[in-house]
Amino acid sequence: MKFPSAYAAHDSLAAPAKTHPEGWRFALGMVVMLVAGYGIMSTYWAFVQTIAGGQAPALLQDAEEGASPIGMILLLIGFGSMAAGLALSTQHIHKRAFASLFGPTDLAWAQFKQVALPVAGISLLIAILPPWGGTHELQPHLTLGTWLTLLPLSLLAVGIQVATEEVVFRGYLQQHLSVINRDPRVWIGLPALLFALGHYSPATAGPNAVPLALWAGAFALAMADLTARSGTLGPAIAVHFVNNVFAMVIISYQGDLSGLALFTLPMSMDDAEPVRAALPVDIMMLLVTWLAARLALRR
Repeated sequence: MKFPSAYAAHDSLAAPAKTHPEGWRFALGMVVMLVAGYGIMSTYWAFVQTIAGGQAPALLQDAEEGASPIGMILLLIGFGSMAAGLALSTQHIHKRAFASLFGPTDLAWAQFKQVALPVAGISLLIAILPPWGGTHELQPHLTLGTWLTLLPLSLLAVGIQVATEEVVFRGYLQQHLSVINRDPRVWIGLPALLFALGHYSPATAGPNAVPLALWAGAFALAMADLTARSGTLGPAIAVHFVNNVFAMVIISYQGDLSGLALFTLPMSMDDAEPVRAALPVDIMMLLVTWLAARLALRR
């Protein structure tokens, strides 16, 4: 399949991967990233347990569920372990700088700001528009004072989680696969599939595990398209960051992953009927934010 002209910027983004394009190097790089990332993560949690002392079992339970502020913050920061493993992989296996996965730094930052503001504005507008109340009336969660105190750390933690997912899936996987196989169905489709599988969680989402994983796959396709068109991870990180801030820090489902939320919805992720009823709206919201990002990049 011909490389689309609309994705010419991605060819420049993936240029550092062409220095050592061997398939075996990509496979070894994946292994190093996963093994090193797991080792760093184990060290991170061992350090948390040491600091927590006798409170460690309860704290680890909180972190596993993300139902308390400290547990959620620890959980999100822990994602950075995989980014650290990837940094070792890119440096020693691929002989490229970790920062090169993001694209030119100045351009990535400029595009992040260019996209984040309109996407956040649209998301906020939709959130405050009627109808209000009904079966989806919001429930207060954290007090406003506590939420504001935690907000800088909450944003930092979400930023670590989002940047890690983007640099792994739209950075490393997408760039190196595009060098091995020029067909976008491979270098866009395969990372999106892996992203969807990574968000398949029957333990948390119950009967909604498959629909939510499919939504994650659609989200991954949209972020891959933005990355390929812009030539940096800036726009994808911006959309992903705004999405997760709204979903984790402002309004979340009850229960798991609600620890930092100001409000919660009167349902949990495993409530089949209301969650599935909301999925078409979520898909339309994804489409609107993707289009908003596309328009912002054209200015």
